[in-house]
Amino acid sequence: MDQASQLRNIIKMNQERPRPLARVITVTSGKGGVGKSNTSINLALQLKKLGQRVVILDADFGLANIEIMFGAVPQFNLSDLIYKGKDITEIITWGPGGIGFISGGSGIAGLSNLNREYLTYIIQNLAKLDSIADVIIVDTGAGISDAVLEFLVASSEVLLVTTPEPTSITDSYSLLKALSRHPRFSNEMTKVMMIANKMEKIEEGQILYQKLNTVVTRYLKMEISYLGTVPQDVQLEKAVMQQMPVSLQNENAKSAKAYERIATKLMHPGEDTPAIKKRGMAAFFAHFIGTTQQ
Repeated sequence: MDQASQLRNIIKMNQERPRPLARVITVTSGKGGVGKSNTSINLALQLKKLGQRVVILDADFGLANIEIMFGAVPQFNLSDLIYKGKDITEIITWGPGGIGFISGGSGIAGLSNLNREYLTYIIQNLAKLDSIADVIIVDTGAGISDAVLEFLVASSEVLLVTTPEPTSITDSYSLLKALSRHPRFSNEMTKVMMIANKMEKIEEGQILYQKLNTVVTRYLKMEISYLGTVPQDVQLEKAVMQQMPVSLQNENAKSAKAYERIATKLMHPGEDTPAIKKRGMAAFFAHFIGTTQQ
């Protein structure tokens, strides 16, 4: 039995167990500085308020945006699980608001080169997250690196954060173009949803989405949907300077209210929206390292 078959069997056994699978949501952007990590944290907090248990995986390698915003320094990261035998429960750091987060470290890039025994151990450990969290938010790096694209094709839900800056719109399109050309990307398996961030007016977010969606539909033959708009907000800027998520510091701020609406829409998308199949964390990472479920 080859390595891919072994991993598929592990995933199948995990999914056949009488327990729920976590919902994995990947947050990304075409360029840095558009508020991607802020979006991840504030959506996590709003989902927590809606009764969800949430863990963030900080997969923005080389940067520590999540821990800086939470004001907490993790003792261990994912590399410690991969190379030092730590259990998944040992590498979760619990931040404000009861949100857990896992620092990716630099270990994920080498996952595809590990032997079967290591991969089996990692996949089984990651499957434990399904009993710890209802929602796992993966905060990727910005841009179109191979690592970012692998996270996106592995996810059933992708949130694309875009601002009205021309470079942000152009880079968002470039990211979607690279994603659409990835050999393992499937329009049916991965739902891409756009969040318009730093908008002067809420209604301008819908206009921005329509412009991007028009070119994406025409030239890339893929579909993206509109999830919501976060307005430009001085209260959010103050919260960032004080290393506090705005949803905790000022729950009545207009940006916090916007994140609340977006989180509510994620949990209650409406009758016309097809249901998202939860894959769980084991399937997510197996897909990430290049194996596919049959």
